Order: sequence, then C-alpha cells, then structure tokens
Amino acid sequence: MGIKPSYIKTIGNELVAKQRTNLSNNFEENKQQLEKSAVIGSKRVRNRIAGYITRKINTKKHS
Repeated sequence: MGIKPSYIKTIGNELVAKQRTNLSNNFEENKQQLEKSAVIGSKRVRNRIAGYITRKINTKKHS
C-alpha cells in the first residue's frame, strides 16, 4: 500500500463532511453511494475515494 494522493484525501474528506449519514464502513456500499451522489470520471478514482472513506470511518470507529 502507498501514500494516497492529496486529491483523493481532499475529495474524501469533503464527502465525509457533507454526506456522513449516507456513508458506511462498508466499501461496496460507499462505492454505490459515490456512484449516485458524486460525478467522478473514472472507476479507479471512485474506488480509491470509496476505499479512503471506508478506511477513515473504520479507524474513527476503532479509536
């Protein structure tokens, strides 16, 4: 695993701040929610953002 690009973090943090109730700790659900709510040009970027959001939510829950 590597370091996430700043644009992934920026978009992910904005989406968590705005749509926290719609996002969960499940990657597949977050992926589907992003497909509905955000305009993201590529599937790879969408998946990376969904993964970042999922990881962020899971680490907040465990700490």
